[in-house]
Amino acid sequence: MKPEQLILAHEPLLRMAVFCAVFAVVACWEQLSPRRVLRLSRQQRWVANLSIVLLNTLVVRGVFPMAAVGLAALGVDRGWGLLNNFSVPTWLAIPLAVVAMDFAIWFQHVMVYAVPALWRLHRVHHADLDIDLTTGARFHPLEILLSMTFKFATITVLGAPVLAVVIFEIVLSSCAMFNHGNIRLPAALDQALRWVVVTPDMHRVHHSIEADECNTNFGFNLASWDRLFGTYREQARAGQIAMTTGIQGHTEPREVANLPGLLLMPFRKGVRNGEINRTTTDGPISRETPPQ
Repeated sequence: MKPEQLILAHEPLLRMAVFCAVFAVVACWEQLSPRRVLRLSRQQRWVANLSIVLLNTLVVRGVFPMAAVGLAALGVDRGWGLLNNFSVPTWLAIPLAVVAMDFAIWFQHVMVYAVPALWRLHRVHHADLDIDLTTGARFHPLEILLSMTFKFATITVLGAPVLAVVIFEIVLSSCAMFNHGNIRLPAALDQALRWVVVTPDMHRVHHSIEADECNTNFGFNLASWDRLFGTYREQARAGQIAMTTGIQGHTEPREVANLPGLLLMPFRKGVRNGEINRTTTDGPISRETPPQ
């Protein structure tokens, strides 16, 4: 059996095992050492968030019969993409593809703030009044379909190796749960980690209700893209505990913690969090760390 076939055969089980393990660890961590006090009950939010995750899974399986790793295998077989048309050794092609796919996801994330129609879809993710591991998978079905289309195009153009796609999918899912987690890290560890990966405190700033804070820290996995392109912000002005998360104009639980409300949200009038920018209303983004 070829390596690609072996990976394909065990990929669903591997992804499910890692997902369940990370979910359990972060869920327990949130319970034992929460970073912030929740405004809504965990049960109320989890019912809505996990319901839309289940719906999205069914929609994706119906629209895309082939998973991302299957497309990668087809690309290798047909010789599609850059990495399949140049003599790039496997040991180099895999990390190159993983990093390139991470940049593509970062770029896509930035674009949903630049295009009003995309922001209407993405605000389902941002309207969560509390941020925890389930927020990381809370997206409108239409946004999920667009994201999958973009991901498939990226894999095809790159000619990403099968193993690279498997690694990326597992890392993306795990990091989304980790950096949306309502969990506490020692300050020194957080500061060290965020030079490499996106930490919960770093990403939580992105969920601030303040426009200039929301339009920073777009990364999901690697922290380097925000630092490189000037969209990194160390902390919210109010600090991690006092900052308000969510979206102005979307604060009613029947809309933001209710499946029908989430599905209808993109089609209602709402306040967008502001254009992508690198400044606050008072001047350049502050790099000072406020009291926690």
